[in-house]
Amino acid sequence: MESLISQLQNSQIKCGENLFITVIRNYGLASLPKLAVKTFLRIENFNVQRSVRSLNTLLNVLIQNKRYDLVHLMFKSSKTKFNVIPNVFTGNILIKALCQKNDVEAAYKVLDEMPAMGMVPNLVTYTTILGGYLARGDMRNGKRVFQELLDRGWIPDATTYTVLMDGYCKLGKFNEAVKVMDEMEENGVAPNEVTYGVMIEAFCKEKKSGEALNMFDDMLQRKYIPSSSLSCKVIDLLCEEGRVEEGCYLWKKMLKNDCLPDNAILSTLIHWLCKEGKVWEARKIFDEFEKGSVPSLLTYNTLINGMCEKGELSEAGKLWDDMVEKGCNPNVFTYNILIKGFCKIGNATEGIRILDEMLDKGCLPNKATYNILIEVLQGMGKEGEVEKVVSMAMSSGRVDRSSWDLFLTKIVGKLNNGVDLLHQLLESAN
Repeated sequence: MESLISQLQNSQIKCGENLFITVIRNYGLASLPKLAVKTFLRIENFNVQRSVRSLNTLLNVLIQNKRYDLVHLMFKSSKTKFNVIPNVFTGNILIKALCQKNDVEAAYKVLDEMPAMGMVPNLVTYTTILGGYLARGDMRNGKRVFQELLDRGWIPDATTYTVLMDGYCKLGKFNEAVKVMDEMEENGVAPNEVTYGVMIEAFCKEKKSGEALNMFDDMLQRKYIPSSSLSCKVIDLLCEEGRVEEGCYLWKKMLKNDCLPDNAILSTLIHWLCKEGKVWEARKIFDEFEKGSVPSLLTYNTLINGMCEKGELSEAGKLWDDMVEKGCNPNVFTYNILIKGFCKIGNATEGIRILDEMLDKGCLPNKATYNILIEVLQGMGKEGEVEKVVSMAMSSGRVDRSSWDLFLTKIVGKLNNGVDLLHQLLESAN
C-alpha cells in the first residue's frame, strides 16, 4: 500500500480525499493505526484539502485500535495544525474514546464545552455518556444523564433505551429493565434485535428460561433474526432444564421464521439429544440439515461422539466416511472419539489401528489420544501393546510435551522393562 501511495505522489494523477479516507479505513482494519495517521498527515502533499470527513475517519480508526490518547491529541490539533473544523460527529467520537478509556468525567466535560466549540450535543452524545456511566455500574449518574437528555427535548430511540436496559440487567435489576422496555413501547419506540438480545442474554444468565423464551418468541414474531450465539444460549438453557424437546421445537420454529440453518445451533441440539441417549433423533435432525446445508466438523464430531457413547460404532463409521467424502477432514478430537469408542467395548486393537492411520494422515495425537489407549491396555495387562503405542509415537517424531509427561508418569516404572523404555524416550528426545 505504501509503495502505491509513493508512486501516486510521483505521478501526475489527480485524486480526491475519498481515496485517502479508504486507505485510512483499511489501515484501521489491518490494525495499523500509525500508518493511518501518516496517511492523514500527508494528504495535503497530494494537493488535496483535508476535511472533517478524513479527520473523523481517522479518529474512528484510532478508537478501533484502542489508541484513545491519540484521539484527544488529534482533536486538539484539528484547527491549529490541520485547518479542519471539528463538527458534532467529531465531538461524539472524542466522547466515545473517553468513555471507552473509562474517563467518563472528561467525556461529560467535553459535553459541557461542545456549545462553545460551535457544536450542539445530540442524542448520540447523551447516549454515549449514558453508556459510559452504566458500563462502570454507575446508575445514579446514568439516570441523571438520561433525565438531562429528556429535559433538553431529545426523544430516546431504541439504542438509548437499550443502553439503559443493559445497565439495569448488569446490576441484576431485571424488573427495572422490563419497566424500561414497557415504557419504551408505550412511547412508540419499537425494540430492535439488540434490545431483545440484551434482555434474552440477561435472562439466560440468570437461568430465567420462561422469560427468555417469551422474549425470544416475541422477537421471532416481529421478524427479527436472532444471532446464532443468542439462539444457542436459549436452547442450552432449555436443554439444561431437561426440556430438550422444547429446544427442538424452537429450532423448527426458527426455520419456519426464515432463520437460516446454523451449525452451532444444530451441534448444541445434537449434543443434548445424545446426552439423553436420543442418538437417532439427533441423526434425524442432522439428515434434515444435510439436505440443504453442509455440516461442520464440530457438527460431525458431536454426532459421532454421541453414536460412540451409545455403542453405535457402525453408525459412527458411516458418519466418518460421509464426512471424509464431503471433504471435511477429521481432527484429533474426531480420532480420539473413535479410539475411545472402540476401547470402551474392549477393542483396543482397533484403537491402535486408528492411531496408526492418524499418524499416517499427519494428524498429531495429543495427550488424550495416548491416555485413552494406555489406560485400557494397562487395564487389560497388555504391556507389549503399550510399548507398541509408545514406539509408534517415537517413530512419528512428533510428540508434544504433555504426551512426554504422560509416558514418563504412566509407563516408565510400571512396565517390567521400564528402564529400557526410558532410555528409548531419552534417545528419541535427543
